[in-house]
Amino acid sequence: MVERSRAAPIGVTGEHTGQADPHKRTSDGRAPNALDRWLFRQMTSRLDSSRVRVVLWDEPAPSTTTDSLPVVVRIGDRKALRRVILHPNLYFGDLYSTGRITVHGDLVALLQAAYKYTAEKPSKLERLLRGRRIPTPDLADSRRNIHHHYDLGNDFYELWLDREALQYTCAYYADPAMTIEQAQQAKMHHVCRKMRLKAGETVAEAGSGWGGFAIFMAKNYGAKVRSFNISREQVAHAREWAKREGVANNVEFVEDDFRNIAGKYDVFVSIGMLEHAGAGNYRDLGKLIDRVLTPEGRGLIHSIGRDRPEPLNAWIDKRIFPGAYPPTLREMMDIFEPNGLSVLDVENIRLHYAETLRGWLERFEENVDTVREMFDETFVRAWRLYLVGSIAAFLSGKLQLFQVLYARTGARNVPWTRAHVYEHGD
Repeated sequence: MVERSRAAPIGVTGEHTGQADPHKRTSDGRAPNALDRWLFRQMTSRLDSSRVRVVLWDEPAPSTTTDSLPVVVRIGDRKALRRVILHPNLYFGDLYSTGRITVHGDLVALLQAAYKYTAEKPSKLERLLRGRRIPTPDLADSRRNIHHHYDLGNDFYELWLDREALQYTCAYYADPAMTIEQAQQAKMHHVCRKMRLKAGETVAEAGSGWGGFAIFMAKNYGAKVRSFNISREQVAHAREWAKREGVANNVEFVEDDFRNIAGKYDVFVSIGMLEHAGAGNYRDLGKLIDRVLTPEGRGLIHSIGRDRPEPLNAWIDKRIFPGAYPPTLREMMDIFEPNGLSVLDVENIRLHYAETLRGWLERFEENVDTVREMFDETFVRAWRLYLVGSIAAFLSGKLQLFQVLYARTGARNVPWTRAHVYEHGD
């Protein structure tokens, strides 16, 4: 776990919710039988007991936990045991969310251990899933998937994202002591400086979120931006925000899929959209970039990624982020290689994403009572697990965060050094 200048956020110790969990189940009175215990031993025999201890429903939850003790996972009933053995990557999340599995101790440490264990000893089902054909979402798939996650309500995201730009992507901690607001501003400057964005240049943005980056480019760099997004709630929010900031004449938010971008632009940028595009669509995305960029055009793609091809966690795919796929750098090259585009620079800032997620989790827990009122306890536990699991994934290297800077092949306006990225500070 990385060193931090701030205290660890509430919530990474698993069962802290601020109130009794209404979903927590007690034993139905039936003690584990011989088959239960045999299955249990098969599941736990290779676990490092100094780090993780798993108990069945006939044992009470520990009364206290400390950093020096192993994390205790309590399986609350027979069906929960059998489901988590059958498909842990899917059913652990559901069982944790409903309180049928409880975690006592550091939830981040538990999930880091789980990622390491499954990477070293994948089950037959996991190996089969890794070989599964990567889906290629069409426009209808994309609309449905985006609605599932991003249209939960702007009020929900405003509770825990940064309060200046509502950035739901990795921040950049140029100084470890930065607040999340400062780090998100630093991320946007970092991207704009990499692209050497200048006043008056035209920008196509694929995936606008709530509009913060498009507005930032217009206000701070004098760019003229067309930003495409298929989330109706986000687009409506972005348009109102641009009016309030006085940049509505320089920023156009288009409620449409990135595949329908038309026109000519000096810059094509995408922050946190590629994960939703589907690897099967990358060549077409590259053709689109080639079609809309000016002769000296350039751009940047910022995306969660992996070191090797692998489907998204089954529970995240089903409950949180349907249809998402973090690509490898090799897969991302399908955007550039066939389409006359040269990669100029690649930066991996995965540890910055772990820190960003810590900031989000801290604010999520500060507002957990409001989230519970907006949704319910199962939602609270599911999103806590999603945020904590993402921290663990970036800390362990299960996930990466790539920023890929590119230009047309043979472009004459490429920089000699990286000095322009860092000379002004953030």
